[in-house]
Amino acid sequence: MEQEVVSMPRIGDAAPAFKAVTTQGDINFPADYEGSWVILFSHPADFTPVCTSEFMTFASQEAKFAEVSCKLVGLSVDGLYSHIAWLRTIKEKIEYKGMKDVEVKFPLIEDITMEVAKKYGMIQPGESSTKAVRAVFVIDPNGIIRTIIYYPLSLGRNFDELYRVIVALQTADTFGVATPADWQPGDDVIVPTAGSCGVAKERMESKGNIKCYDWFFCTKKLPYDEVMNAVKE
Repeated sequence: MEQEVVSMPRIGDAAPAFKAVTTQGDINFPADYEGSWVILFSHPADFTPVCTSEFMTFASQEAKFAEVSCKLVGLSVDGLYSHIAWLRTIKEKIEYKGMKDVEVKFPLIEDITMEVAKKYGMIQPGESSTKAVRAVFVIDPNGIIRTIIYYPLSLGRNFDELYRVIVALQTADTFGVATPADWQPGDDVIVPTAGSCGVAKERMESKGNIKCYDWFFCTKKLPYDEVMNAVKE
């Protein structure tokens, strides 16, 4: 039997547009979020334990993401009434890792036709043809996809890493730098590679803020407060 070809948008593409019903009313995406960073993420199904732990974590950290100009939008292929019942159950009955009475205030998209999930390549038949995998799309204020992360159904996401991604992308944009492996705000950042022999020589001989390990690999200090003041509203 021929397997369905799954379309997947790429980093640098405009986020596929759609209109949808959500637990917070109708949305027109990404137009309604112009000017903000957005994490659009999918989960396999309501009333499942891994998804419950993720939604409680995201809801508990929503204010933290809002501080760095990032809004959250969830999606699954379940219906609106299932979403509402599940979110009420989370608030009224579930206590996990010290989180309880958690109210999910960000929109959760109804996608029973799988229209949105298919636009974003969230349905991957090798994993499941009826459930969305745990996809994460980071979309910038201009509606451009900047990061894509996919997890299998069994693996819960790391929300500290998702926050780090948002801060790192904004840091790179604001300061014209790159961030090295395991970068955290306050760590040294990577300056653009020298574009000429003269600049490379100057950097290698410099005793200032820039530290060069070789002509192509130079870092500089970028204090924590300077980073966070730049990315916070």
